[in-house]
Amino acid sequence: MSPLFERQVDKLREGHFLVLYWVARAEDTGHAYNITNAFDDLKAQGITRTKQTAVAMIEALDALDFLRLQGQGNRKHLLITDDGARALERLVHKGAFQPRRSSFLEAQS
Repeated sequence: MSPLFERQVDKLREGHFLVLYWVARAEDTGHAYNITNAFDDLKAQGITRTKQTAVAMIEALDALDFLRLQGQGNRKHLLITDDGARALERLVHKGAFQPRRSSFLEAQS
């Protein structure tokens, strides 16, 4: 891994980790996960109270090419990229954050 990639991943916060984690889980189970789902889950976990903050987290992950947004408006589906998967893997191996439940994903089960 490049030093730049490592520094970028090391700067991610818990909200970024959770969005990557939930998007990866949604893709694994064949569900579409979108900005509204991310906001609702982040709010339920006490990470943020505003949709603006959730969108900012998602935009940061998109700018780093860790996520790809597909669709229109707030219903844009979030898809994890190869770099996003590597970032998530690095965070998991470091034990930086613990996964938390997603109300959206649990409702889909």
